[in-house]
Amino acid sequence: MFLLGRVATDDGTPVPYDVLVERVCNARVRQQVYATSGGDFRMELGSRADSYVDATADGTPQYGQASNVPEAGIPRRELINCELRATVSGFQSKVINLVDLGPASGTMDVGAIVVHRTTKIKGMTLNAAPYKAPSDARKAYEKGLEAERKLRLADARQYFEKAVEIYPKYTSAWFQLGAVLQNLAQKEPARMAYTHATTIDSKFLPPYLSLASMAYETGDWTEVLNLTNHVLELDPLKYADVTGYIVDLDPLDYAEAYFYNSAANYKLNRIDDAEKSGLKAERLDVRPRFPQLHLVLAEIFARKNNYATAISETRIYLELVPHAKNADQVREQLAKLEKLNGQASSGEKIDQK
Repeated sequence: MFLLGRVATDDGTPVPYDVLVERVCNARVRQQVYATSGGDFRMELGSRADSYVDATADGTPQYGQASNVPEAGIPRRELINCELRATVSGFQSKVINLVDLGPASGTMDVGAIVVHRTTKIKGMTLNAAPYKAPSDARKAYEKGLEAERKLRLADARQYFEKAVEIYPKYTSAWFQLGAVLQNLAQKEPARMAYTHATTIDSKFLPPYLSLASMAYETGDWTEVLNLTNHVLELDPLKYADVTGYIVDLDPLDYAEAYFYNSAANYKLNRIDDAEKSGLKAERLDVRPRFPQLHLVLAEIFARKNNYATAISETRIYLELVPHAKNADQVREQLAKLEKLNGQASSGEKIDQK
């Protein structure tokens, strides 16, 4: 079955440029397609060739292969508890229940998925530049996104370069160009593209996070700290009294930002700040995606002689990645922590050698 539809705002304003339409079944994202700049979308149920599922979803693999069976589809019973929704920063979406659809094959127009604008918050990662871009630039950008999803990176690069040539202030295109260049192992040009995006709009945060990731890889901890501090300064959760776990629906990955920030603070011997950012990252990273975070927290708590918590964090790391290259080394460290914890519990003099 081909699902056709459109995304529309309840106030009649243009739809955001980066709307993602998702098929969600039993609270898990199974399929994703981008809407066009006009809000239209087309989704082939059961197809992997035209679907994009990012690392946070549980559907078909990203850039998955198409089914070998041409007529392969989805049994109707599998659409129970499935719905369509639109995902974009700054908006909330109504949903369309798929089990109510009549035909078992063919094409079905599902109508409009209506989104409404939420209260603008500090640190909104959606920028207005794409709405000001000429149509030729927007078309080049959309073709770039399509080429990137199909792993045609050389083509994607050309489309994004065309978009920024037509409209030099196209922040999103500069960011996507940086991402493509980085995937092509052209790190310095990627860094330049990301940096150019930051000079256009300092509140558009994705390029800051990409630059922080690159600085993290090279161990430039001061640069990591500066970049992540900028991102987190605009994170509304920074100002909230959060004590539990959080599902953050903003497309910017604040969990990653807090992780990098914690690691940088630790490396720069700012232990208290490292602990605060590390715990915030842990509460955000509910999937989880950053096992190394737990080693950072283990080192932080060991420095504070909180061996029980350090042991817990180390065990979490080993549970997440039991076959990591450093697993044997981590197990040796775990044994040392358990010995130190035993000494602390019995009142013995602690030898941290």
